[in-house]
Amino acid sequence: MLGFLPATPWPIAVSIGVFAVAGLITILGSIRLVALGDALADRTGWGEAVFGVVFFGVATGLSGIVMTAVTAAGGHPQLGYSNAVGGIAAQTTAVAVADAFYRRVNLEHAAASPSNLLFGCLLITLLALALLGSYSPNVTVLGIHPVSVAIVALYLGGLRLIRTAGTRPMWQAVGTTETRPDVPQDHGALENHSLRTLWGRFVLVGAFVAASGWAVSLAAESVVETTGLTAGFTGGVLLGIVNGLPETVTAIAAVRRGAVTLAVAAVLGGNILDVITLVVGDIAYRQGSIYHAAGSEDLFITTSGLFMTAILLGGLLVRQTCGWGRLGFEGILLLATYLGMTIVLAT
Repeated sequence: MLGFLPATPWPIAVSIGVFAVAGLITILGSIRLVALGDALADRTGWGEAVFGVVFFGVATGLSGIVMTAVTAAGGHPQLGYSNAVGGIAAQTTAVAVADAFYRRVNLEHAAASPSNLLFGCLLITLLALALLGSYSPNVTVLGIHPVSVAIVALYLGGLRLIRTAGTRPMWQAVGTTETRPDVPQDHGALENHSLRTLWGRFVLVGAFVAASGWAVSLAAESVVETTGLTAGFTGGVLLGIVNGLPETVTAIAAVRRGAVTLAVAAVLGGNILDVITLVVGDIAYRQGSIYHAAGSEDLFITTSGLFMTAILLGGLLVRQTCGWGRLGFEGILLLATYLGMTIVLAT
């Protein structure tokens, strides 16, 4: 599909052009994914929270998976690692951006959902496990670090646990006049299409988003080779922003459709899939463990993502109606943390 692209490294102008075009494809594809995903969440009975984390996480995370796999296999494991964890930081910041587009009340207040809280806990656990992998013994089995196996097992077990808890919740968030419960809605022309057609379109759009991720990963490799920028900054900030574009656009589009639970779930799902992306990078990197190839900048980004996820989880628990500057306290802290992380990486 991308055979027309010249061999890397590319001139900086070509890299910027590829970044721009691939980013545009990602934005348009993500907007379309929201409409299809919202309809599928109702038609399948999964609900916005679970569907958003599982299927939106996969669809919007495909580009990031491709970026990490391509860069790790190409001998740039630090770039692949920082892309994954940088995407988590950028995507978590997307909640604050989406909150700015939801003017009625703080987004975390309206999107009260036990499932979203549990998915936040799962994300913290997976991120901590990835961080522990970098400090564990540097051993691999068939080129794969044992932590990669543990991450996949914990992810699958967590999904089952949360799915079960969602059918028999032991507690509920207090409903208010601004709470937006996840109830089936009318989806216009999409109601006339069969479930198979909706799934087909969802997969097709996701494939285009993944293809744009491949192009971006090649552009990032060229930027590192031609500009002298560090892999931590390029992967954690530049690639991280592009990696976070699908979730950011999805969250904003979902908020504008009134699907506030889906907005938060899409971000959490994309973040969880980015941790799984590290497993893909570990498999693609044949020279050893990708966790031990991570440098101090990469571990700094990982810790920042862990810190930001804890802030988001606190916001979902506190459910502030209206905070600082029409954003919740967590929105301001998320923006400040991401800005601080970027400044540290750039200096």
